[in-house]
Amino acid sequence: MKPFYNKIANKIENLKEASDTVQKWKNEGLKVVFTNGCFDLIHLGHLYYIAEAASMGDKLIIAVNSDESVKRLKGPHRPIKDIKSRINLLASLQMVDLVVQFEEDTPLNIIKTLLPDVLVKGGDWKIKDIVGSDVVINNKGQVLSLSFLDGYSTTLLEKKIKNS
Repeated sequence: MKPFYNKIANKIENLKEASDTVQKWKNEGLKVVFTNGCFDLIHLGHLYYIAEAASMGDKLIIAVNSDESVKRLKGPHRPIKDIKSRINLLASLQMVDLVVQFEEDTPLNIIKTLLPDVLVKGGDWKIKDIVGSDVVINNKGQVLSLSFLDGYSTTLLEKKIKNS
């Protein structure tokens, strides 16, 4: 592996590694923020959302749906970009501290394992509908629905590509 790539690769961990990393951060008194999604075609809405999520604490974890999980949730035409591309792109962002992928349709297992201090989703989510909100709240954490930047979505971008 190229030395310059290590800054990206070192942010990508499996669940066991992520659990150890999060425990270390918590032992240091750091506030851990968690979010998740498919992040198929990164757009300005994603960047605003990720930046806002990062501002909610000291460390930001992004859990990313596997290719098969995205197919089940979004249909056979998705994902457009494979999991390797998606997790590496997210890990390359300065505001992201850790990226972990998951095979299930929801990140509930990861949330139960990592027990973040703050759980966030985009503004199109109601707090009661955010998977794992009960787990985080019962652990004395915070659940937030962040801002939503109108006019920017993967679905709109996908339609624009198809129609061009």
